[in-house]
Amino acid sequence: MLLKINQGIPSDTQNHYNELLSKREAENITSNEYRELLNLTEQIEKLQAQRIEYLAELARLRGISLIALMENLGIQTQMYV
Repeated sequence: MLLKINQGIPSDTQNHYNELLSKREAENITSNEYRELLNLTEQIEKLQAQRIEYLAELARLRGISLIALMENLGIQTQMYV
């Protein structure tokens, strides 16, 4: 389960996502690129949700809270403002 939790977003996907974000921030993104950005965002959100599900299951198996498990594993939460 730890392997699944630690599995990150593929680097090529992350790099492409970052490139599209930069284009959007620079207001230099085409409509096709914007659609691709939306699709990548959805894929990444699904991967992150799956990771949280794995973390919650591991916390349940260990009999501790999700926050405690994340602290034990050194996983930082991300704040979006």
